[in-house]
Amino acid sequence: MTWFIDVATKVIVGVAVTPHQPARDAVLAALRTGISRTDPYGPFGGLPGVVRVDRGKEFLCRTVERALGAFAVPVDDLPAYKPYLKGTIGALNGAVEEMPLVSLPGYTHRARPAEAYHPDPPEDLLSYPDFVKVLLDWVAWWNTEHHPAGLTDGQTPAEAWEADGAPVEDIAEEYLAFFALEDDGRVRKITTNGISWRRRAYIAPWMAGHVGMRVRLRYLPHYNGQIEVFSTEERGRHLGSAYLAEAATVEQRRALSSVREKKARQLKADQKAAERLRKARYTAMTTADAPRPRRTITSSQAEAEIARSRGVDLAARALPDLIPPREAPASWARPVVRPHRPASRQADAGQLADGRPPGKPDVRDDSGER
Repeated sequence: MTWFIDVATKVIVGVAVTPHQPARDAVLAALRTGISRTDPYGPFGGLPGVVRVDRGKEFLCRTVERALGAFAVPVDDLPAYKPYLKGTIGALNGAVEEMPLVSLPGYTHRARPAEAYHPDPPEDLLSYPDFVKVLLDWVAWWNTEHHPAGLTDGQTPAEAWEADGAPVEDIAEEYLAFFALEDDGRVRKITTNGISWRRRAYIAPWMAGHVGMRVRLRYLPHYNGQIEVFSTEERGRHLGSAYLAEAATVEQRRALSSVREKKARQLKADQKAAERLRKARYTAMTTADAPRPRRTITSSQAEAEIARSRGVDLAARALPDLIPPREAPASWARPVVRPHRPASRQADAGQLADGRPPGKPDVRDDSGER
């Protein structure tokens, strides 16, 4: 969960959820929901005066810095190991852990007897859309019904927001429409196969009749199923969206995921076995003597393992002497090999020992310079 909270009123202005460790795409999505005040994101939001972050690499990346820099919003990078400087967001993280998450099925930190531990059955777990809905409903409850400590007269965050007289600066929606997108940085051309990006083709119905047009691309970080196409003008007019051609089916993605998991497990097992064989272990010594390895192998075992390693080494399998190179054709230009001349015959070759051509006297002017 990536979210932004208003320090003065404790209103959660923007939130984004990812089923994995959040990255810069989640930060940009949460920022967009925190700035926009239109449905379904409003009424809280607006352009912040300053954004405070806690040195997370996803917050300090160049993409987030450029996005906030476009609106001249400074980023306050808090020092490390100073949790009291971000107490508002820290209290929010603790509240979501203690209020909604602890009551959900599948919560892993719930206290249970050690001798009678049984995880929740899969049929009782929430689906991902249901979990996101539960979380967003809790955010709405926090903003409109909860009375957090620190607000005057026991107000809710929404009441504190309405009572605050500070002006709110809104951003036009046309500037926020592609706020979370990164620029490809290149000028590309629409062809009969669509637009080529990262060695894959992207197509859309609106491209008909625009073959040969030069365009620029923007895309959501870490998502390559869809791109946004813009003209090469100064402000970049949005032409439309393009989608990946010949995308894999759900069955293909599941089969590919199974293959990759199997390969990852095999590689981990091979790495663990190789690390175990690499380390040399020696017997404990009680006398002053040379160390003796615990395990010894025979000569045939060593040769067999060396031969197996050569079998997977492409450089060793190249066999450069298997097919000798052919003689170059007579039509090819060949370098001229000149015979080596001894140093004593340099004068005969048209060059004196001091570098002057033969027949040229050593002439000096009145200044004494040659």
